[in-house]
Amino acid sequence: MTDSGPSGLLLVDKPSKMTSHDVVDAARLLLGTRRIGHTGTLDPAATGLLVLCVGRAGRLQSFLTNVEKCYEGTLLFGVTTDTYDRDGVAVGEPHPGPFPGRDAVLAAMGRYTGTFDQSPPPFSAKKFQGKKFYELARKGEAVPDLPKQVRVARFDLTSLSGAEASFSVQCTSGTYIRSLVHDIGRDLGLGAHLTSLRRTSVGPFSLSSALPLDALEAAPADARTVPPAWIPLGQIPLPFPTVSLLPGEAQKVSRGHAVPVRLPPEAVGAALVRLVSGGELFALGQLEPLGRGGLALARPKIVLHE
Repeated sequence: MTDSGPSGLLLVDKPSKMTSHDVVDAARLLLGTRRIGHTGTLDPAATGLLVLCVGRAGRLQSFLTNVEKCYEGTLLFGVTTDTYDRDGVAVGEPHPGPFPGRDAVLAAMGRYTGTFDQSPPPFSAKKFQGKKFYELARKGEAVPDLPKQVRVARFDLTSLSGAEASFSVQCTSGTYIRSLVHDIGRDLGLGAHLTSLRRTSVGPFSLSSALPLDALEAAPADARTVPPAWIPLGQIPLPFPTVSLLPGEAQKVSRGHAVPVRLPPEAVGAALVRLVSGGELFALGQLEPLGRGGLALARPKIVLHE
């Protein structure tokens, strides 16, 4: 294993019973590089889309993390657990029923649509004074209530049968689906916990393009970095306008030097631009207008070409 190797995004369909870090470790071995991170953790019991930032794509991680995510899940009414999901220990006595009808469930879900403050589950990786919540909870210590503002764009009920329900959610990064389920169960007065969860999208990236981890392991080495599961560095969708460079300008940018460029109309006022040459992404940079001649100085801020 070396620190050289491919650079791009790898879309993986995470299996159940593995941590996100387990998947990263497996990908490091399969791709032969240690330079791999991800854009958002999935709980071990959850499955679905994990976006891995490989090689120099790790420098773009901050732009790919705080994006909306979509999930599909199931829940069970009548039983509350300490972790808010099926892996936890039941708290209190099960609710014998009757269970709520569709209108009552929709009303409860509606209260958690929009922008609101959400409290993380006691058993979560959120930190307080250097310790993770689950470390405190396992020791029986009090876990602080540290609510965070989240936004749920969509919280839909897809099926309801007795105590079981299926749903889909579109939400901001950092939203705990376990907490959504726990809170609607509490509001309905009978408790609930998450029984399954599958992430279907992360920003512009879809689970339909992802490769299951076992398929990645079974693939020949040269087939592990091919579309659609693999997105090369220059093709990563970033919300910044493009500025084209001549080859000589691109080489200067790759060494961290600023170069004068013609200012495209769509780049006027942009916080960042993509500095591209020959289809390759050399850097993300900032533009400083030079007089009134339509020229600007392109200063590389994040160099992506080595």
